[in-house]
Amino acid sequence: MAYLAPISSSLSIFKNPQLSRFQFSSSSPNPLFLRPRIQILSMTMNKSPSLVVVAATTAAEKQKKRYPGESKGFVEEMRFVAMRLHTKDQAKEGEKETKSIEERPVAKWEPTVEGYLRFLVDSKLVYDTLELIIQDSNFPTYAEFKNTGLERAEKLSTDLEWFKEQGYEIPEPTAPGKTYSQYLKELAEKDPQAFICHFYNIYFAHSAGGRMIGRKVAERILDNKELEFYKWDGELSQLLQNVREKLNKVAEEWTREEKNHCLEETEKSFKYSGEILRLILS
Repeated sequence: MAYLAPISSSLSIFKNPQLSRFQFSSSSPNPLFLRPRIQILSMTMNKSPSLVVVAATTAAEKQKKRYPGESKGFVEEMRFVAMRLHTKDQAKEGEKETKSIEERPVAKWEPTVEGYLRFLVDSKLVYDTLELIIQDSNFPTYAEFKNTGLERAEKLSTDLEWFKEQGYEIPEPTAPGKTYSQYLKELAEKDPQAFICHFYNIYFAHSAGGRMIGRKVAERILDNKELEFYKWDGELSQLLQNVREKLNKVAEEWTREEKNHCLEETEKSFKYSGEILRLILS
């Protein structure tokens, strides 16, 4: 938003003794008579302090660019960027064209139990990695996110045990899960802003689209069995809100450049998560 300089600042030039010769001949205080003369003065006195102030203010306003969602906190900025990376079928705010198989509507998927197990195993490796980094780190940024109630690794262990009891063989983690896990470890050591981007997208995506996918897949191949992966201890909306507040608090300490760097990592988060999600259809 652009702001006009206060009128009082513009009129401060009349206090300058050098301008005493520009006295108004009309006794009328009518603003219609005054406005043209003020414009002339502004044009002729191009080195007036008031104009320097206006120019500086304009430059500052240009630098203070508002980013989409910024007024509501940094989480809203992350959400805005993430939603744009969805397809039009996945979200009304999506801008991406459907290209890969996992980006098609879930109703058109043809999942298999074996593929779903590979997805769950690789997902567990990613959540194990995230949660171990958070729990073992003394880094203040990560410490904020210990025991949020969003943790999924233990729930996934329970689900995999259930599949084992049904007679299914639990596979080893595959390349997508291993690659993502290693990448998260590297980020955690050297790039906290990028790491937080992945933390946000992994947990929040699972609480939204992930739940919908779980429900649809369960309808197709699990006789509507609801896995523990899609259950939370406590009110999910409140757990999410608590984490939103923590994320916003952490981001308040970041520069604009660090925030932008975090947002730029969103595309990689989608790439790695998408490769794991695709396992459901393998």
